[in-house]
Amino acid sequence: MRFSVHSPVHFLWPTLRRHFRVGLLACLCVLLVASLARASSTDGISVQGSGVQPQLGFACCDQGIAQMQDLFAHSDVVANLKSLHAQVAVAIADFSPERAKVVRMLNQQQIPVIAGLMLQTKEGPYFNADDVAEAPAQIAAFEKWTQDNGLRWAAIGIDIEPNFGELAALKSHPWRLVTTLVPNAFDSKRMERAQEAYSAMIVQIQSQGYPVETYTLPYGPVEQMVHTTVLDRLLGTVDVKGDENDLMIYTSYARPVGSAIIPDLGSDAQGIIVGITDGPPPSGSGFGPLDWDEFSSDLIVASHFAHHLGVYNLEGCVQQGFLQRLRNLDWGRTVVIPATSVSRAHRHVMAFEIALWTLAHLLYFIAAIFLFTIWLFWRWRLRRHRLMLSD
Repeated sequence: MRFSVHSPVHFLWPTLRRHFRVGLLACLCVLLVASLARASSTDGISVQGSGVQPQLGFACCDQGIAQMQDLFAHSDVVANLKSLHAQVAVAIADFSPERAKVVRMLNQQQIPVIAGLMLQTKEGPYFNADDVAEAPAQIAAFEKWTQDNGLRWAAIGIDIEPNFGELAALKSHPWRLVTTLVPNAFDSKRMERAQEAYSAMIVQIQSQGYPVETYTLPYGPVEQMVHTTVLDRLLGTVDVKGDENDLMIYTSYARPVGSAIIPDLGSDAQGIIVGITDGPPPSGSGFGPLDWDEFSSDLIVASHFAHHLGVYNLEGCVQQGFLQRLRNLDWGRTVVIPATSVSRAHRHVMAFEIALWTLAHLLYFIAAIFLFTIWLFWRWRLRRHRLMLSD
């Protein structure tokens, strides 16, 4: 659309731009000042462990049945798990007899097993708002497989995450990424339907006598801080809770912040999951698996806030010899987090808060500017009309 030299928008645009800039800056300054005290720490912090071993759980078996069979073929793995009184969260990537056989062995060894339910469809392994229709069939198939094979579960895990495969495919098509995600931000009915469906599914599982564990991605606490669900709506993650909710904090992706991020995000968590302990590091990424010092520090810091700690994953702990060392870990020792890491963690969380708050309120800014433009246009027309009458 082309404006003439006499267009009211032509005259009003500088004023609009100035008001918008001032308003946005003022709002951001309010949020910045509210977080400044937390971000200005210049001292390191000392975090003392709980003094007692927490309930440990190790996730495993999401890389195929052959890896699962090989993992539990070693008697020392089972012996260490029993010594630690640890749970094992087995990814239910298929309903095969081979997977059932390994679960039965763990049942016989009296190792508590959590069933990590997964979507066995081409859409990806995780539940999300867009796959809610697939969930009932998966639950029914799981229940039949459990009964047919006489399996016992300590709990059922429901992992609701974004469809990472779809996001990766969209990354090479920026406009498709926008046209796919932006409508999600406005579709509140989609999230309401998903929340109702997953809440009903959790109640159904609980009616069978199983406790339900749910898992939250690291941005969950930040969304709560700024009172928004914008990322949930964009990515299809549904905020539902079972008997226990565990927060995933993988510091292998947060170097050099490390354990310092755990107090900022996990201070109110029921359970905390740390990781990642396996996998080859991508060249130059800095995202390699945790070493023993990083891993043990994460556990000690997390145990200060939560009694139930999860680890992703068991395979990495076995490869790096962590299970044996965990048997002798001093859970009462103090971890000193350097001041630089504390400050960096505060800045990262604060920056994310500001970005998330801005994103959540962007539509309000646009609506306010639109209404302000109409008001100014009305005032301009009214003044022009009066001038014409006076002439």
